Amino acid sequence: MSDPAAAQALAQLAARRWRVALLLTLAMLAIYFGFILLIAFDKPLMGQLLGEGLSLGILFGALVIVSAWVLTGVYICWANTHYDPQVRQLKNR
Repeated sequence: MSDPAAAQALAQLAARRWRVALLLTLAMLAIYFGFILLIAFDKPLMGQLLGEGLSLGILFGALVIVSAWVLTGVYICWANTHYDPQVRQLKNR
């Protein structure tokens, strides 16, 4: 890339992508390790039955999995609305 402005814009875009990815990764780690810490330190809470065959631990475990899907969806939406259009714009320069 010989255009310094385009190179600068690409570097800024890459830095923004890393920030979004890092933020979502930290969110997923907090959710996961929060769940693990609850299992480790509050077994009675996690073993509390909510209904026939459904404990709070099973519900939270399912929510950890769903949160991974939701955070992936957040990244996809961000990439489709912000990242990809800016990449196309830089390509067309």
